[in-house]
Amino acid sequence: MQGSCAYNGTTAGVARMQYIPFVDPSQKVSRICLGTMTFGGPCDRAASISIVDAAVEAGINFFDTAPMYADGVSEEYLGQALAGRREKAIIATKVHTGLDEAAILSSLDASLRRLQTDYVDLLAIHWPAVGMNLSSMMGGLAKAVRSGKARHVGCCNFPAWLLASSNSVALQHGWPQLRGHQVAYNLIERGVEVEVLPQAAAEGIFLTAYRPMAVGLLTGGYRQGMALPAGRRGAVDSRVITWLSQHGSSIERFLAFCERRRLAPAQAALAWVAACPAVSCPIAGASSVQQVRDAAASADVLLDENSRGELSALFDTEVKEEGLQRFPGMKYNYPRLRRTLFLARRE
Repeated sequence: MQGSCAYNGTTAGVARMQYIPFVDPSQKVSRICLGTMTFGGPCDRAASISIVDAAVEAGINFFDTAPMYADGVSEEYLGQALAGRREKAIIATKVHTGLDEAAILSSLDASLRRLQTDYVDLLAIHWPAVGMNLSSMMGGLAKAVRSGKARHVGCCNFPAWLLASSNSVALQHGWPQLRGHQVAYNLIERGVEVEVLPQAAAEGIFLTAYRPMAVGLLTGGYRQGMALPAGRRGAVDSRVITWLSQHGSSIERFLAFCERRRLAPAQAALAWVAACPAVSCPIAGASSVQQVRDAAASADVLLDENSRGELSALFDTEVKEEGLQRFPGMKYNYPRLRRTLFLARRE
């Protein structure tokens, strides 16, 4: 059965932004988060500020950044762009210099200086590391919250078991738990459907998804048989040529789907991510004002379960496990069980 794919905008090209509860339900954030990895390269200061202005105009109030983006320049440009309107924005940044208490607090202080603010709304560990000390890490994050410099703490790119172990340590000490999780998720990268997304759904973790457009492959900017445009990310990012060779036919089917439904490919890609009940917000990066407006408009694209399933079926990217297929007469299926959202209730 063909699914439903609706555009709810009242005026063509004008988004009607939706808002959802943040980690603290009293705070509301836009359904689309603006990622600022492009700030400081390829976007200069003027372009970055224009992008933030366009985002605010479109109703976006949630911004994601990190010290590693352009060696801190991304944070600097975002702080300058939000000057005078910081109280209306939700800012998430990350720890990049180390995972011990001293490194976490030092990284946070440097980020606050660059962002020109006294606090961030969400401070996340950017990447786990082999041999990391969970007590030192969670203790450092707890100090960041107690100081008032971070309202909430979270992580990025953690396996589900590591997030659970980290929160177990926090619970033992009475420290704040990791309440936000940022992971890569798109029609090509679907590994988090196993364990990570079900964990977020079960535990109420605020989950944001970066790379929803698969480094531009789901925008139609890179096609089979087409030369990679000079000066664009695809010319230097090995994932573009690799995934194009592996999934080029699926991408063409995806673009045809979008054409039939009269959807911009980028908006369909964002809508597919946003339609997952475990995902709180997709993170959309932008290198132009128009890209911001297009991303904001995706909040008005609603995919029902059937349409989302149609898009998923275009890509042979679901995590492969031998027992995932359905066997006649078999009641239990562990591979399917561990990717089932809302398998259990907390109360």
